[in-house]
Amino acid sequence: MDFELSQDQNIFYESVRKFAVNELADDAVARANSEGYPWDVAKKFGEMGLLGMTIPEIKGGIGGSLTDAILAIQAVAEFCPRSADVVQAGNFGAIRTFAEYASEPQLKKFLPKLLAGEGVMSVGMSEPDAGSSVTDLKTSATPDGDDFLINGSKVFGTNSAEAEVFLIYLRFGPGVDGIGSAIIEKGTPGFEIGPSYRYMNGEFWSPLYFDNCRIPVSNILLGAGGFKKQISGFNIERLGNAARAVAVGRKAFSEACAHAKTRQQFGRDICEFQGLQWKFAEMEMRLEAAQLLLLRAVTKADSNLPSAQDSALAKLACNEAGFFAANEALQVMGALGFSDDNIVQYCVRRTRGWMIAGGSIEILKNRIAEGIFERRFSQRAPKPASQKSHDE
Repeated sequence: MDFELSQDQNIFYESVRKFAVNELADDAVARANSEGYPWDVAKKFGEMGLLGMTIPEIKGGIGGSLTDAILAIQAVAEFCPRSADVVQAGNFGAIRTFAEYASEPQLKKFLPKLLAGEGVMSVGMSEPDAGSSVTDLKTSATPDGDDFLINGSKVFGTNSAEAEVFLIYLRFGPGVDGIGSAIIEKGTPGFEIGPSYRYMNGEFWSPLYFDNCRIPVSNILLGAGGFKKQISGFNIERLGNAARAVAVGRKAFSEACAHAKTRQQFGRDICEFQGLQWKFAEMEMRLEAAQLLLLRAVTKADSNLPSAQDSALAKLACNEAGFFAANEALQVMGALGFSDDNIVQYCVRRTRGWMIAGGSIEILKNRIAEGIFERRFSQRAPKPASQKSHDE
């Protein structure tokens, strides 16, 4: 399989990279350590057409390819990891699932502001008792005349502290076939956004509470039976996560490499010590292998949604390689890399979080094994014999 970029893709990548070098690189550490969503970057990216690349023109997007979005996110992450989060929010995850299944009125109402970098969408999927076991979710949507009443709570949503529009996974009825989703706006009566909590990577999240929150039927994205459709869009979220992980790991690698060329101990550049040479060889091998798995998944998915198997393989490889490289880079740089005024410590914290977000590495391994053996392995406890007899 040929992973060489086309001439147009190379030109695009270099143009985004040039912008990142000239406009973002100098403030990379300050942005990494700052609180809040980088709205100035979001608006600039909106003007540049870097938001909505994965959304077709007919739906109001840019109409680019998944490869374009991956190139953009990595070109930015190479010089300013925090700003790459904006590319993620504007092309992957909630906004991509929304654009895939939204009605024309929904697109016209919500998408322009999001693609202008003036708003961000958050997804409400996880609940206190439904994390990796997302199908255990309890937040309900009950018909009430021409409306639906929403009751329940959500936790750990990316950008939930600053979003104004939320894509909420809901239970319309029993079982997996009873799960769907709706769009709920900040300020809707009965919808409360709780206090903000800080992740170790510097991002914030807020719990979401719904108490007889009334929404019109026009806000339903996918009703009962929509779970499998919306979760298929989650595979794109995983590729965005993977792209940032390997790019941020590469950023830490580059910082450590430059340091090793000039830092001296015992009268020698530390890159002359075999122990460090082996560290860099291992980092390079893992990063390159992960990048190839990512490109394979992206290339195969450009004409359609990526497969669960390809996206799981890519995310697992990129998560582990990115964290390994960042962690080893910090070790190479010692106290300097451990300092808040150095980007490497942020790379470590960031890549560690992606090993949990968007599907933990353990869940990914389970999914990959199912693909290998071509059968499903339930993680749930076996039903008691008495219950089996009753069910039969």
